Amino acid sequence: MSHWIVALIILPGLVAPVIALAMRYDLVLQRVFSLASTVALVVMAAALYASAATGVIESYELGAWPAPFGIVLVLDRLSGMMVLLTAVLALVVLAYAVASGWDARGRHFHALYQFQLMGLFGAMLTGDVFNLFVFFEILLIASYGLMIHGGGRMRLRGGVQYVIYNLAGSTLFLFALGTVYGVLGTLNMADMAVRAAELPAGDTALLRVAAALLLLVFVLKGALLPLHFWLPNTYALAPAPVAALFAIMTKVGAYAVIRVYTLVFHPGLEATGSMASDAIIPAALITLVVGMIGVLAGGTMARVVAFAAIGSMGTLFLAIGAFTPQATAAALYYLIHSTLAAAVLFLIVDQLRARRGNTALVALPPMAQNGLIAALFFGGAIAMAGMPPLSGFIGKLLVMDALRDHALWVWIWAAILVTSLIAVVGFARAGSMMFWKAEDATTQPVAAEPEARVNAIADHAHPGAALASIGALLGLIIALTVLAGPVMRHAEAAAEQLHERNAYIVAVLGAAEVLDPLTAEPMAQEGEADTTPQTATDEEEG
Repeated sequence: MSHWIVALIILPGLVAPVIALAMRYDLVLQRVFSLASTVALVVMAAALYASAATGVIESYELGAWPAPFGIVLVLDRLSGMMVLLTAVLALVVLAYAVASGWDARGRHFHALYQFQLMGLFGAMLTGDVFNLFVFFEILLIASYGLMIHGGGRMRLRGGVQYVIYNLAGSTLFLFALGTVYGVLGTLNMADMAVRAAELPAGDTALLRVAAALLLLVFVLKGALLPLHFWLPNTYALAPAPVAALFAIMTKVGAYAVIRVYTLVFHPGLEATGSMASDAIIPAALITLVVGMIGVLAGGTMARVVAFAAIGSMGTLFLAIGAFTPQATAAALYYLIHSTLAAAVLFLIVDQLRARRGNTALVALPPMAQNGLIAALFFGGAIAMAGMPPLSGFIGKLLVMDALRDHALWVWIWAAILVTSLIAVVGFARAGSMMFWKAEDATTQPVAAEPEARVNAIADHAHPGAALASIGALLGLIIALTVLAGPVMRHAEAAAEQLHERNAYIVAVLGAAEVLDPLTAEPMAQEGEADTTPQTATDEEEG
């Protein structure tokens, strides 16, 4: 058993209160401890990912309580990839927050940031749906504080809307958990998979209700239409580093769908069948279309990027909804890309606010470093729109190829291609208004929209370190493009491991009397022929 798994959760959980209580009046110390903690998280996440990449599934039993009775953390290829992506993004975004001075515009930024990371890592590593709820609440509570960091009437209004939507989702989550526990008598995901396969046909109605409720919760977190209304204002009004980190938060909803609906409520389970796929694919199509149309009608650059993030979630859920190994692999590649692309665009939006006073799509006099900011913007826009040669183009090709045998493939292909063109037009229109038409603008000031009054940064120019953070994110997108082959091989291995449910169940529960969720027959015992990937459990060090 590797204690490094739980260290990813414990470290930010310890650093956050220390910062809040012992360093609340010393910003320099807060920055040092927060950056040091996040660097350590990146190192640990990289080591865990390297371990998971070998195919070993590790189960960590807190307090040595065996599953399914105790709390279990599970490290496999998928969770390893997600924690590494989160840690790297968190480090770059934190560096930007420090360099730009955003962390100094309110109280407790660094403590809330570390609590946010604690919730994110816990959600990605937990093997129990109740603890998934707990970590969701931790990251959401921290995000409430980060959302209104810096103050402002419009930001506070957006924060209230964000809180209301997510409280409704949390309430629904509790109802779903109660239903699952009432039907299956367990909330451990591996144990749920076993018991769902054994459930008599006459008792499956409530299980379908529970599966539907959980799906609603997860797609709300993932901003799938029609449950996306919280996202545009939240992302547009949030402080730039917070919006950039929020790019991974919607992916937590997508991660939960992948995890639960490939392990427990998979298409081979007779009780639920293709229920999840039948609901996700049409909703994802509409989300993609609505999101990219919003790029054309955003009104401000911040809302343009927010709607682009919604559209990217539509593309992601199209791949997830197929629930095949090939489609899941494509989804994982696109998940990495869309997270980085959204984050870089939100940071660029902040640069525009700092130089123009607002992000309204109107012509204004040229701003400082106009050419550099324009180059960064068009790099991020090309990535988000899915144009060659960057990783967005590769990701969309992978998604289309994975769905070519789907019954709705014509609609899926048409939606992806047409919305990509719409995104190109929308970003080109926004960029030309921001950068190229600036030369012809009058020197008359343009009235700032409410968002600008909240976010305008008077007499403040971001230092080069902030631009370097944006460049680092673009560099990661370029690396993802150049290394598309190796990254895709890792994604395919993760997808195969996800759809081979036995290995996960054995790693968590042990081999004895564990049933195959598909056949409901006992799996191989110790001493029999090993038909699953090697696993590691708590007993190895015991």
